[in-house]
Amino acid sequence: MKKLLVGTVAAAVVATSSMAADYTLKFSHVVSPNTPKGKAADFFEKRLEELSGGKIDVQVYPSSQLYKDNAVLKALRLNSVQMAAPSFSKFGKIVPQLALFDLPFIFKDLDHLHRVQDGEVGQKLKSMVTEKGIVALNFWDNGFKQLTSNQKPLLNPEDAAGQKFRIMSSKVLEAQFHAVGANPQMMPFSEVYSGLQQGVIDAAENPVSNIYTKKFHEVQKYLSISDHGYLGYLVVMSKKFWKSLPADLQKNVTQAMNEATEKEREYAKELNDSQLELIKEYAAKTGKLEIYTLTDAQKEAWRKSVSKIYPEFYSDKKIGKDLIEKTIATK
Repeated sequence: MKKLLVGTVAAAVVATSSMAADYTLKFSHVVSPNTPKGKAADFFEKRLEELSGGKIDVQVYPSSQLYKDNAVLKALRLNSVQMAAPSFSKFGKIVPQLALFDLPFIFKDLDHLHRVQDGEVGQKLKSMVTEKGIVALNFWDNGFKQLTSNQKPLLNPEDAAGQKFRIMSSKVLEAQFHAVGANPQMMPFSEVYSGLQQGVIDAAENPVSNIYTKKFHEVQKYLSISDHGYLGYLVVMSKKFWKSLPADLQKNVTQAMNEATEKEREYAKELNDSQLELIKEYAAKTGKLEIYTLTDAQKEAWRKSVSKIYPEFYSDKKIGKDLIEKTIATK
């Protein structure tokens, strides 16, 4: 009876809290709750509700329950949903400059990447998105990409020659693989496992978390830890919703988002590190996968080969020379 009463009281508190909220914020994303993005979204929900004193009721909808990434930007403009965190490729038509993050070897390491995102370059990119009618909040990590193959170990640029690499839709990634004599093949992410398994494609590039969760390591013979490229997300908000908030609640949103961003970065690094260990255990146990970590000299050879594509994207209608040079110069 006591448990029943406690449960009833808790339910009443939740209901009262929801009824008392002045604003409802629906946060739609496409991944599961136990991913870095999913965990950070849940952290944001709790933190914003706390900071706003319950004035904003945040409702997180994971796993494409509301919208897939290719439809969510339109939903944001209509204020049918108030927040989302799509991958950069989904902004290609409205802000092609976000392809900056696809450029290979442009980031020295995670610290450099985050200084770019949190500095002048990141602010300029966010302003470009906001000018298109969607408020850009913060950048969230998936992680650095690694190379996998069934043909041969990818240690030097020439090892990629002739291999069929799966890429997502990106002119930068297409140019990247052409630069080393490979054959880029555009393919939906959902088809990559079967494509590798059946030999439709030979190789791919993915963060460790994608490799492990989708079991790509079980249908590839070689993994090279290259950290050559980056995959991430941009958290965005409905402009109509943002403008409807008074200044104090806008500050609450900004603070909650900044704290959630720090958490998300921690979650992403922890997940990639821990899942790399699981892949190493699989390799040791089965003998079916060989893992290599590129040396500084090998990375430099790759960087020289693929960075030749940068000038192809100097046009302001693509990425822009200024953004590329400022990214490289960021200390």
